[in-house]
Amino acid sequence: MTDEAPLSDPDQPTPEPAAAFLAESVREIERHVSRGGWDGPVRVFALVGTQAALEAEPGLAAQLAPEVVAAARADAAHLTSVEQEGLPQVESLEELLGVLTWPDTVDGAAIVVERVVLPTAAEDAMPPDPGEALAYLMGHPDRQDVRIAVGVLRSGPAWSVLRTRAHDDDAAVAGGPDLVPGLTEALRATFL
Repeated sequence: MTDEAPLSDPDQPTPEPAAAFLAESVREIERHVSRGGWDGPVRVFALVGTQAALEAEPGLAAQLAPEVVAAARADAAHLTSVEQEGLPQVESLEELLGVLTWPDTVDGAAIVVERVVLPTAAEDAMPPDPGEALAYLMGHPDRQDVRIAVGVLRSGPAWSVLRTRAHDDDAAVAGGPDLVPGLTEALRATFL
């Protein structure tokens, strides 16, 4: 399944422009991160309205591709992602999401994480000891490495994409509005 299917499904309503730009931004962010290979850190991006950013900072136009500037001038829902550097040193993803906050000038946020997943039966057999569980997880023959990118807008829309290491190809990236509901809600909570 490609990430285009949910946007072109005739049984699905046409997404609002903001949701369509969010979906494209999340796909672009994941492709950008994928160029760095696997086993990367958590990465966080602010999503800002490109048109508003150009009005606030006219010099930004020289840093963006001409087609991006033209698209932004044509539609106020166009988004630009800005990677956040210097993230706080925390013990867990949950703790990181708990300390993130955004100024009113940020329209949305995206996060990219890598996880190892197992079939349900294999998860049920995982040892309770954290050290033993990690060894079990890393050595299990059915484990799947996945990269998850989730984006949300302050106004409500969400989009996620998933890439597996076993099928590491842009055409094999799955996408949809509710693929990772727990992470989506945790990211959305950074705007409360």
